[in-house]
Amino acid sequence: MRRFLLLLSAGFIAGCVSPLPSVNPQMAWIDLATPTPGGKLLMAERLDNQRLTDGRFFQVTPGSHELTVRFDFETFAGGLGMLSDPQERLCYMTVPYDHFEAGQHYRLEGRSLSFTPSARLVNAKGQIVATERQINCVP
Repeated sequence: MRRFLLLLSAGFIAGCVSPLPSVNPQMAWIDLATPTPGGKLLMAERLDNQRLTDGRFFQVTPGSHELTVRFDFETFAGGLGMLSDPQERLCYMTVPYDHFEAGQHYRLEGRSLSFTPSARLVNAKGQIVATERQINCVP
């Protein structure tokens, strides 16, 4: 039993550190980033309402897609502001975009301003091309 648990644990760890697949030039690649302080985790959750197996990125065919990400962040929502302990917040945000192009790199950013999360999709030129359409948070 102990050997089985060790093998199972090793499998999970190996899955976490596996290298990213090579970029397919026939598809668009979307990196994930949390550029604001307090952003702890931004992971790809769903592509066109289908659950993903690797939450580190999106790789999509050209055209229209709906990206859903999980965003975990800390906020100082207490009465004393920065003197209170941070509270963790978990949100799911959906970003639709109709014009993904093959071979292009995009960046989906999860941001937070106090208690309010937001997401934006940025193209390779640094232009914001889409923002979140829906936000669902767990208090």
